[in-house]
Amino acid sequence: MPLLPYSLARPFLFGLDAETAHELTMHSLARVQGTPLEWAYCSGMVDDPIELAGLKFPNRVGLAAGLDKNARCIDGLGAMGFGFVEVGTVTPLPQPGNPKPRMFRLPKANALINRLGFNNDGLEAFVANVKRSSFRKKGRILGLNIGKNAATPIENATSDYLVGLDGVYPHADYVTVNISSPNTSNLRSLQGDEALEGLLGAIAQRRETLARQYGRKVPVFVKIAPDLDEAQVEVIAAALKRHAMDGVVATNTTISRDAVKGLPHAGEAGGLSGSPVLEASNRVIGLLRAALGPKFPIIGVGGIMSADDAVSKIRAGADVVQIYTGLIYRGPDLVSQSARAIKAMGPRGAAQKA
Repeated sequence: MPLLPYSLARPFLFGLDAETAHELTMHSLARVQGTPLEWAYCSGMVDDPIELAGLKFPNRVGLAAGLDKNARCIDGLGAMGFGFVEVGTVTPLPQPGNPKPRMFRLPKANALINRLGFNNDGLEAFVANVKRSSFRKKGRILGLNIGKNAATPIENATSDYLVGLDGVYPHADYVTVNISSPNTSNLRSLQGDEALEGLLGAIAQRRETLARQYGRKVPVFVKIAPDLDEAQVEVIAAALKRHAMDGVVATNTTISRDAVKGLPHAGEAGGLSGSPVLEASNRVIGLLRAALGPKFPIIGVGGIMSADDAVSKIRAGADVVQIYTGLIYRGPDLVSQSARAIKAMGPRGAAQKA
């Protein structure tokens, strides 16, 4: 248990602009990680190992990409009890992202809207931060999430992803190819049939070259959106299998506003996360599991605000889960609560049949 309950910090943080609170939190984590002050928020890790994509995950609860875009706080975030941490999205070149304000809380819906737009310090700084962390040395799993620069034309997106894959490959336990953020113009068009074929074909070919170069195969996952119909999910599932991708992350934020109509900030552009995306995310997870079969790795993310929500993802068909917005609303206790609840379900197969 953390020495300082999150309930004491939350009123102060929620009194700040959402992005200011985020930056203050990340700056603080970066300063105290690896020091005795880490005990103020750290938690013991629930032991619930699972093997997935050739990797042994210490437990089934991870941190979703987007919180730590520059990989500054891997060790600090890992101390919260996550079995795995995913950082990024990183782009080849630094970019400021979209104009501020670009992050909004919707407390009545336990939700956030962001249109950050892959704001990050670029691949070189990102890799340097990854190399400084000790998280992987402790047997935890680290995912590195890659994307394209906003200034890169969508028809040239593949080149950015290949640059990103080349850069992060030696330092990752798995790599996630993010083609589902709603905040980079036309990015989600890469989920379409022809564009997806070209991208995944190039990724698969480069992955084989890198595997020979480094003497190990790093699993590659693809992150998709919740705003997909059954036919679109089936196209994506078929492409994932055809190009021997190692897994899928389902899902990113939603562009739907049905669940937050009338609330302050509901009309802001960007991706909506938190409670309103749970049902849509679980629907896509279920469709993927049906299309991909029982053994294809699925990381479930979107709307986990309680241990019951985490369990619902496993029941929908996910193997492991990730948290982001729930950490902001509920604090680090949500990590261990979710991990214990999932562990209580028993092995993956039994959990999914329940």
